[in-house]
Amino acid sequence: MDHVEIDKKHCWHPFTQQEVWCTPQHQPLMIERGEGVWLYDAEGNKYIDGNSSIWTNIHGHNHPVINQAIKNQLERISHSSYLGFGHPLASELASRLVSFFPETDLQRVFFSDDGSTAVECAMKMALQYRIQNGEPGRTEFIAFSGGYHGDTLGAASLGGVEAFFARFRKFGLTVHFVADLDELRDFQGLEKIAAVIIEPLVQGVNQIHVWGQGMLEELRIFTQENSIHLILDEVMTGFGRTGTMFACQQEGVIPDFLCLAKGLTGGYLPMAATLVTEAIYNGFLGDPERSFYYGHSYTANPLGCAAALASLEVFAQEKTLTGVKEKAAYLAYKISHLVKENKHVKEVRRCGLVAGVEIDSDKKRVGEKICEAARKYQLLTRHILNTIVIMPPLSITRDEIDIMMAAVDQAINDVLD
Repeated sequence: MDHVEIDKKHCWHPFTQQEVWCTPQHQPLMIERGEGVWLYDAEGNKYIDGNSSIWTNIHGHNHPVINQAIKNQLERISHSSYLGFGHPLASELASRLVSFFPETDLQRVFFSDDGSTAVECAMKMALQYRIQNGEPGRTEFIAFSGGYHGDTLGAASLGGVEAFFARFRKFGLTVHFVADLDELRDFQGLEKIAAVIIEPLVQGVNQIHVWGQGMLEELRIFTQENSIHLILDEVMTGFGRTGTMFACQQEGVIPDFLCLAKGLTGGYLPMAATLVTEAIYNGFLGDPERSFYYGHSYTANPLGCAAALASLEVFAQEKTLTGVKEKAAYLAYKISHLVKENKHVKEVRRCGLVAGVEIDSDKKRVGEKICEAARKYQLLTRHILNTIVIMPPLSITRDEIDIMMAAVDQAINDVLD
């Protein structure tokens, strides 16, 4: 029995209708290795990793600096408990992360496993802080329509994508959804709200919806005026995707909670961090019962810390952020030509090296078909409804951007002409 047969017999894939996946005519693509922005399948074909392996990879696959850091740590220890113990790499990583926010109150780091848990931490911290610091009535949240903050039950409560979360809505926390700042300003009952959560600058799963310039700064002012905590979900937008290390830096916003994952380790190992202010942290001091009773077995995993520190080193060595600005400008140039020359493109939304190409078509599954067609032209990416997501590793070159955008163009025409 080969790997494909074993997969169909035993594996269950995320966001996948398994009945279709397991049909005899469906041949899953089996990825065996990666090099830079390229992925190689079991047949030896290569493809640009057009969505950074689900928005995680930063510096490309098989990067020697990150590889060596993980190898070096393997020779020391792969994991030890962070419950009641510490280790040097976690201390160093926490220090490096808060150093991006000097002279601010955002100086504490709580490690976990992935984006969902980073958000869960922020939610539970926000609730417990209110309960034990004289505001037990503030137990509700506000989130934005179309937002996506993870799949665990608490994080799912914040999700504004009905197809994913509607069936679970009644089981989670009380969350109110608003479309924009105007709806938030009109909301009645702010005295019950513990926190507002948002994906800053751009919503990923909402077909790459880009917020207007200045919106985040206005939101921060509103939350401060109404004594509401602000949670920024930078699981996708963090680590250079939007052109700065963190999206919130573009508008000078310091949140109460900053949720990080995906690119934290360069896309090599699962790891997350929730940064919080000293003011929040101080609300858990004193009696042992005020402690934050939450944690995971692999919290602050040393291999993950080693990879994350190496990734930050690569940012410095390769001047990654400078490169992102140049590449983002080139991507914008290529996208402008796509919009002008391809009659099937309705709109393109972009922020840094994140873009969504919306297709003007009423045909069913057209986004899925375009992504399948793009494989013939050396591109792997995913769609959200009729929007093709473009989110390559930050290490992509101009020549590789050319290949990627040509593949999108050709695949669109193959499906719709």
